[in-house]
Amino acid sequence: MVAGKASRIREGSSAQQGAIWDGKGTNFTLFSANATKVEVCLFDSGGTREVERLALPEYTDQIWHGYIPDAHPGSVYGFRAHGPYEPKSGHRFNPNKLLLDPYARAHIGELKWAPECFGYTIGAAGDDLTFDERDSAAFMPKCVIVDPNFDWQGQPRSRGIPWDQTIIYETHVRGFTRLHPAVPQRERGTYKGLGTKEVIAYVKSLGVTSVELLPIHTFVNDSHLLERKLTNYWGYNSIGFFAPDPRYASAPEQSLREFKEMVARFHEAGLEIILDVVYNHTAEGNERGPTLSFRGIDNASYYRLLADDKRYYVNDAGTGNTLNLSHPNVIQMVTDSLRYWVNELHVDGFRFDLGTILAREPNGFDSESGFLKACGQDPVLRSVKLIAEPWDCGPGGYQVGGFPPGWAEWNDRFRDVVRDFWKESAGAAHIAQRLCASGDVFNRLGRRPSACVNFVTAHDGFTLNDVVSYNDKHNEANGEDNKDGSNDNRSWNCGTEGPTDDPATNALRERQIRNLLATLLLSQGTPMMLAGDELGRTQRGNNNAYCQDNELSWLDWEIGDRGKSTIRFVRKLTHLRHQYPILRRNRFLTGAYDDELDVKDLTWINASGAEMRAEDWSDAGMRCFGMLIDGRARPTGVRQRGT
Repeated sequence: MVAGKASRIREGSSAQQGAIWDGKGTNFTLFSANATKVEVCLFDSGGTREVERLALPEYTDQIWHGYIPDAHPGSVYGFRAHGPYEPKSGHRFNPNKLLLDPYARAHIGELKWAPECFGYTIGAAGDDLTFDERDSAAFMPKCVIVDPNFDWQGQPRSRGIPWDQTIIYETHVRGFTRLHPAVPQRERGTYKGLGTKEVIAYVKSLGVTSVELLPIHTFVNDSHLLERKLTNYWGYNSIGFFAPDPRYASAPEQSLREFKEMVARFHEAGLEIILDVVYNHTAEGNERGPTLSFRGIDNASYYRLLADDKRYYVNDAGTGNTLNLSHPNVIQMVTDSLRYWVNELHVDGFRFDLGTILAREPNGFDSESGFLKACGQDPVLRSVKLIAEPWDCGPGGYQVGGFPPGWAEWNDRFRDVVRDFWKESAGAAHIAQRLCASGDVFNRLGRRPSACVNFVTAHDGFTLNDVVSYNDKHNEANGEDNKDGSNDNRSWNCGTEGPTDDPATNALRERQIRNLLATLLLSQGTPMMLAGDELGRTQRGNNNAYCQDNELSWLDWEIGDRGKSTIRFVRKLTHLRHQYPILRRNRFLTGAYDDELDVKDLTWINASGAEMRAEDWSDAGMRCFGMLIDGRARPTGVRQRGT
């Protein structure tokens, strides 16, 4: 700045996080408890050339802030943060590295892996303790200021589908429509493509109510995958929690608008959108990872560091780092993100990847952690569906049933026992509770059966077709010598590994698929289907297709007779579930006799039609038994019979 010339940047406000346009200019904010100076960098429209660098002039309550009058929607920006570079003390500031705004609503470009993206000099003596002076801007994606206005055409935010009527359908934005013949070529694999009327009509016809999308927050492609000509297909590698990833937009510069339009189309059809979200770690990896955002903004605040050596990261996610959900500003960022997706983008709920991490304090998993308390008291977040994946690889990581009231949870016990039962390695005593929404796990503190999210397949693992077609995983295409992915698949190939022309084997497989689908959709609790299972989709035995952005993962819409038959079967099952409330009761079935109403809500019967005896339950070879639900049992706490 020329001496004596007034700066065009104003003080601005610390009240609202992010780059917020007010119709005349943009207010920039950035939290950092340890930075000594923060600069906002403005780029040309393509994000290729830095045209201006301005220091944020004010620092209020750990928030750096400033207002630039002529920064407008479409303006491209990033940050640089100055401060100590002391890795052993947890600080990794390096102003030579362009940083993404944690609150950015949109991004442009993709990360180009290069040594310049790292805060240290790769290969130098001392490794991550060294300081790299090269500029990373040319290799970095950039942030984009957005116009938040969108015409919802009078459509209010969805009131949500009641939990007891919910059927979840898990899918991938790209994979669902990448081969869909009704979607224009340019729109396949995009938000716009998923919002195509033919696609929505098909989803609606299945009888599902809620579409759960694999991660769409902006994420990074891992360098080791790109080197093997693979990609991070699932997207569990977030770098921005407020922006829909532009790679899923038919017009990347319109990614935010396209996402909103997609949500509006689903809501018009009466369908919910649930997002799979990753707040447990970021794409920056461990101490040898790149400096892209949080690490360079305030490493010691954003990440959990080892107490006795802050150079290193706690790695509960198994990905190199763990977000520090014990820090109030990090909790604020995550809850701000969740509220933003609900209030501004109208999504209906969230499935939290490795949710146990979010509830872990320094002393371990805590059902009254700061994050869970923040969600529990928030009127916006309490109004939408909150679903935890209740496990991770950290200490005390398996917590199925351990989340507080107001949360639903994936129930992998249902998946495992149901698979075991139908391949005849589990008996009646093992599966009975799973058919009843796992009351032994979830029936506490007034939680309802819907808190138990049942599934037999999900994105992680075999497809339903492969559960009945393979005994072993076949992950060779991942380039990891078939060492990745779980070995505990509880699958049965019906006598032949992989595809076969044998009519008897194929008939058995089709029957097993129906057995598994019927068990899922007629059990108490909230069912979740994996998209494509109704088509007979196969991943050719790959149970960890996280890096396969190709025909192995995409849905094949050339549906044969077998697929059409299974689709009809699914529609019958969902119709039954919607038609008969007794199949989705809002109270746990217990089998206890109600003296006042002279009825039992549940009776188990053996193959002869008599009530099950103790010896029946202990008979591991018993394959035939019945579950008799009595609709006359009280449906609520009111002492009156059901109808």
